[in-house]
Amino acid sequence: MSPLLNVGFYNFVLTDKVVALVRSDSAPIKRLIQQLRREGTRLIDATQGRRTRCVVFLSSGQVVLSALTQETLAKRLLRASAVLETAEEELEALASEEGDGV
Repeated sequence: MSPLLNVGFYNFVLTDKVVALVRSDSAPIKRLIQQLRREGTRLIDATQGRRTRCVVFLSSGQVVLSALTQETLAKRLLRASAVLETAEEELEALASEEGDGV
């Protein structure tokens, strides 16, 4: 199972689907957000009315707006991947112990 990334206010995305975390204050990103709002299909607003600070691009083509900074989301993403790696290592260790004991 893929870990989840909390993008703010108990809204989550699968970490495997995250392609990029981009600041929202540049003019091209602002234009992209406005275009996606007009289209109304690929944009997910997870800001709860707060200022958009980070735009999360997903492999499915969807775009998530977050009120958290990209630094905060990057730390959470790295923490989630570290937890997943640790869990996988523990499972491998358990599997090898079971194989040795039988």
